[in-house]
Amino acid sequence: MNPLHWPVRMHIASVGVSKFCFLTSLAFCGLLLLLIPALQPPARQVDLPQPRPQIRPDPSHHVRVPGVPVHGWETGSDSELKRSSAGQGRSIETEDTGNDIQSPKRWTDSKRGALPGGKGGRFSGSRSRDPLEFKDIFIAVKTTRKYHKSRLELLIQTWVSQAIEQTYIFTDGEDKELRMRTGANIINTNCSAAHTRQALCCKMSVEYDKFIESQKKWFCHMDDDNYVILPSLLRLLSFYHHSQDVYLGRPSLDHPIEAAERVKSDGSVSVKFWFATGGAGFCISRGLALKMSPWASLGNFISTAEKIRLPDDCTIGYIIEALLEVPMTHTHLFHSHLENLQKLPIDTVLEQVTLSFGGFDNRRNVVSILGGFSLTEDPTRFKTVHCLLYPDTNWCPKLQHRHII
Repeated sequence: MNPLHWPVRMHIASVGVSKFCFLTSLAFCGLLLLLIPALQPPARQVDLPQPRPQIRPDPSHHVRVPGVPVHGWETGSDSELKRSSAGQGRSIETEDTGNDIQSPKRWTDSKRGALPGGKGGRFSGSRSRDPLEFKDIFIAVKTTRKYHKSRLELLIQTWVSQAIEQTYIFTDGEDKELRMRTGANIINTNCSAAHTRQALCCKMSVEYDKFIESQKKWFCHMDDDNYVILPSLLRLLSFYHHSQDVYLGRPSLDHPIEAAERVKSDGSVSVKFWFATGGAGFCISRGLALKMSPWASLGNFISTAEKIRLPDDCTIGYIIEALLEVPMTHTHLFHSHLENLQKLPIDTVLEQVTLSFGGFDNRRNVVSILGGFSLTEDPTRFKTVHCLLYPDTNWCPKLQHRHII
């Protein structure tokens, strides 16, 4: 062999060895890629969260108030409570009784289940969901300085005396003498004494903030012309749980209100919603009240009311129904002076939640119930009702009887 050809042959041999090594490396890497998944340990199975067991309330639970007689409550077996899927929200189907005020035929609820009720507005059965005490309820009474003598003192003398620690009176002027003499929780809101939309919303704003601070379970707003039958209020609220979205009250209209909602600077849109009239009183659960915070707390309530240019009770309905989309629970157990109170069935008067009396234009619009007081002595009938509920009150006549006027 020619020595000049040796380098060429050696170079060719070197290239062949390099190609062999390269192919061998590729094959080895491919084998490793195939073996890696098999060499990994099996994946650990993750435990899925289990559903929480549903706890049903004890249907036999009754809420009773020590020392307070309960008149006419049915404590037997639960009556049949029917549901209705027609309509939106909650409603009460009624039957004609021949009077201006219709008695509930059946209470229906298309979202949360049936409500307590029966003929004449009586409670029927017991479906208590929240074992309440009076201390769990925040009762706000809205008034004004000029009504401290004519209205407020009557309330403090009657039903407020039975819930003095749970009742907070929101007014627009100082009355230290009344506070010291009665021990009532009187809160000066520093709002205007005028009966204007702005003044009413100012007081409601303070009511809401004070309730949130109180940590209580229920917020119930009343006017200074309401008598609150406390055992009925406690029993009604006990049918619900304070963590649920509950808005209880009576509308003053037979249709939803329509308001112009100013959402843009160049125009507005129309919105419809139900609202519970403040003249009859209404109650809101704490769970729902907390959800109202962005539009109601720390003065936001006033700006929300200005947005729709409506009074305080309408603004409450707007926040709950229009913004939070929670339907109002309509009830016939709350009453305002806008009704013909003389048509309220006499055997159900003491089973209602709130009563009222006529104003200056209709002073005789009161419940048709008599006792130891004449109409002159007790034109509102609040003293008569109170003595029927609490006959041991020191200023009550010894004998009380109910009669139709």
